[in-house]
Amino acid sequence: MSNRAPFDVYLQEITGEVTEALKHILPEHWDVPRSLTEAMQYSLMAGGKRLRPLLVVAAAEAFGAERKAAMPAACAVEMVHTYSLIHDDLPAMDNDDYRRGKLTNHKVFGEATAILAGDALLTHAFYSIVQSGRQSGVSADALLSIVEDLAELAGARGMVGGQVADMEGEQGMTDLSQLQYIHLHKTGDLIVFSLIAGARIGGATEGQLEALSVFGRDLGLAFQIQDDILDLTGDEQKMGKKTQSDVNQQKVTYPYFIGMEASIAEVKSLTQSAKDALERAELPDASRLMEIADYLMSRDH
Repeated sequence: MSNRAPFDVYLQEITGEVTEALKHILPEHWDVPRSLTEAMQYSLMAGGKRLRPLLVVAAAEAFGAERKAAMPAACAVEMVHTYSLIHDDLPAMDNDDYRRGKLTNHKVFGEATAILAGDALLTHAFYSIVQSGRQSGVSADALLSIVEDLAELAGARGMVGGQVADMEGEQGMTDLSQLQYIHLHKTGDLIVFSLIAGARIGGATEGQLEALSVFGRDLGLAFQIQDDILDLTGDEQKMGKKTQSDVNQQKVTYPYFIGMEASIAEVKSLTQSAKDALERAELPDASRLMEIADYLMSRDH
């Protein structure tokens, strides 16, 4: 009889472990202004799906690596994701009052502290990655590649570039490929990073990294299209924010371009394409990653 936990239990377990680890990201002996620590923790503890850390851990475990070895990189990607949300919510960007059902960071701590909290989370992510080597013996070569990947996929070529394209798109978008670029980079690139970071910790080959990148790209695009759909159809209580926000902000979305039914079909098609890429990777145990793909396709928030 298998002692493998059901996926919902596994999900809760990882979410809990990541959340606990994020409470202790700053070494106790560091002298950090209390206001900065509180602002960083406020957004880190605001909830969320912890999807990106989950992917780091699941990818590492797919190769038989210890969860402890993957946890610093898992925390790192959540710090980068959280910093991006703090900055996205600022008046100069999306000007949002609520995030995950709570007041946004700048509404609680002021704009200046919110900006600096985001800066601190971004820079501390790189410190955190190095701890996989200090604490668990992950090789310097693997860590160097992970740092390089994060700098690329979270920066100008990746997430930040996607954010700029999103802002420019608000001035008028006429091409579906523009929207796809935004989704692939603003959302998808951190998902790709999460997978290849975990895989590098587990000792993946170049071929496996390439296949996992395709898995992450298609999964990330499906994830964001699903978000577009849920903005129109989701439950505000479950979403933790107001629905119809894309409509109210006159943002162009997948349902706007190709319609609701075609968007739902595209999520299913991309999820299948992602799973096909995962099969090609021939991981020692890809079952949890397969479960994550199915979970994301059927989520309601």
